[in-house]
Amino acid sequence: MANLTKLTDTYELNNGIKIPIVGFGTWQTPDGDVAEKSVEEAIAAGYRHIDTAFAYQNEKSVGKGIKDSGVARDQLWVTSKLTGSDHSYENAKKAIDTSLNNLGLDYLDLYLIHWPNPVAFRDNWEQANAETWRAMEEAQKAGKIRAIGVSNFRPKHLDALLKTATVTPQVNQIFLNPSDLQPEVVAYNKAHNILSEAYSPLGTGKIFGVEELKTMSEKYGKTVAQVVLRWSLQHGFLPLPKSVHEERIVENTKLFDFAIDENDMKKIDGLRGVAGLATDPDTITW
Repeated sequence: MANLTKLTDTYELNNGIKIPIVGFGTWQTPDGDVAEKSVEEAIAAGYRHIDTAFAYQNEKSVGKGIKDSGVARDQLWVTSKLTGSDHSYENAKKAIDTSLNNLGLDYLDLYLIHWPNPVAFRDNWEQANAETWRAMEEAQKAGKIRAIGVSNFRPKHLDALLKTATVTPQVNQIFLNPSDLQPEVVAYNKAHNILSEAYSPLGTGKIFGVEELKTMSEKYGKTVAQVVLRWSLQHGFLPLPKSVHEERIVENTKLFDFAIDENDMKKIDGLRGVAGLATDPDTITW
């Protein structure tokens, strides 16, 4: 584990770019005032990494929150994602520009293929991903995107992508929390120097009902959320906690004044299934 001491510490991606170790997630955050305010509050609380997606339908509000924060653009890391219906070379090129326009930005720090096998391309997903990736590589070379990656990709999807890719993905953002460590995916990412980003690091809230974690939170004098996010960091993951409540947004930044001991890390590792498992990307219905 790296010596992580503050929210703005960074991991180095495989292209040499540095990414803040904790991001602020906006999945399921309603468009409009809620998204704007929560993003602004997150930046005020010290977050410098904001994660959204075209599919979240809140890019414009996230962009407004970023603008209203008053923090210089080059001090922030902003991620968005390509929705499933926009796979292919031409569609991806247009989608990148749409997300930039929605967010009011000149460039994205990270852009991801959101799902490897959406319904619209189920019969030719491998070719569609290859064409999409080519458009993303070109956008990266053109300076529209600093880093490119994927989300919800399993080893077979990454193997297929790497047949034609000239750039190895910098990031694979996956459902990753004590309920599902996705060991095969994480091992693949590590072997290829791809950073494992953890969406739903708190198990979409289900993690809060786990008795073992409640006991552990009392032991460390921390909330369940803080314990689980610290666990994620000690594994070398990049968690993306989401909240629309200011006190929780602030709470989720207080991760650097304690460490979880080895025995407790193993106990947390053993909680598989307590808050659901990752969705199979080959059977999604969108």
